[in-house]
Amino acid sequence: MLLPTTLVGSYPQPDWLIDREKLSLRAPPRIRAQELWRVGSEWLEQAQDDATLIAIHDQQAAGIDVITDGEMRRESYSNRFATALEGVDPDNPAIVPSRSGKPDMVPRVIGKIRRKYPVELRDVQFLRKNTSGKIKITVPGPFTMSVQAKDFFYNDEEKVAMEYAAAVNEEIKDLFAAGADVVQIDEPYMQARPDQARAYAVKAINRALEGVTGTTAVHVCFGYAALVKNKPEGYSFLPELEACKADQISIETAQPVIDLAVLKQLPTKTIVLGVISLADNTIETPEVVAERIRRVFPFVPPERLVIAPDCGMKYLPREVAFAKLCAMVAGVKIVRAELQK
Repeated sequence: MLLPTTLVGSYPQPDWLIDREKLSLRAPPRIRAQELWRVGSEWLEQAQDDATLIAIHDQQAAGIDVITDGEMRRESYSNRFATALEGVDPDNPAIVPSRSGKPDMVPRVIGKIRRKYPVELRDVQFLRKNTSGKIKITVPGPFTMSVQAKDFFYNDEEKVAMEYAAAVNEEIKDLFAAGADVVQIDEPYMQARPDQARAYAVKAINRALEGVTGTTAVHVCFGYAALVKNKPEGYSFLPELEACKADQISIETAQPVIDLAVLKQLPTKTIVLGVISLADNTIETPEVVAERIRRVFPFVPPERLVIAPDCGMKYLPREVAFAKLCAMVAGVKIVRAELQK
């Protein structure tokens, strides 16, 4: 299929599941934020399952080709996995600068980092059980998790990232075994910490993907549109990912209008192209979406493209998110028809 469609990962969680106002007024949590949930612990898993069914239904109704679980079980993209590891203390947080420079509460690394159990295995099993199409699941990346923690054990930044990578590697293998078609590693902090990333981020990603069979992606972004309004015009860390083992590189190009010529430096990668802006509630027309796709053709052929929104869809009202997905699919159909003439 030319130009398959997918989400980056998240979809709006229902208001009855999570306090969306609290969610929107704070930075994405690095430690657990149980106070965000509106459902008691005894019913939370069942409620999250129901919300996942809604996310699946909306994606299928919009015509999305590769379905995610909408990350309904997560307070943020990273904290659920990162705080489930041995050697990590989420209950006595440390303070580090966030990507915006503001103080951020993060877990402390106090011992050897190990994965104690599969964290997202049931998520994939539930998703696989409830859709017959292709499915995708996301995991936080080892470089990003290492920056979103304070090390009190290793005294070696690279070693911390590599230990996280080993845990991610175990998780990814279990996710593919459970039926995932695509597993995506989320690595936003490579953009925020490019010099540090150049030192060992690709090495950590490749360790996370060691021995993995299945389609893999790395997502890089500028931060959620709901929280970051003025995005730069270019990635500070992108061509370097040509050296990583991932099959796909996922980027934003709708809200941040970047120079797409940089994509010529990723000649072996499939590009997951963000073509839906999440900066406001404006619904793009299919023609706008089509043009955002066409503008990448001088640099990436259609055969190496997957179409998605920019990241952070969870912050939109559900009706807006659904309408944007429908517009994205309609825009893709315009371009597919043009390519098949």
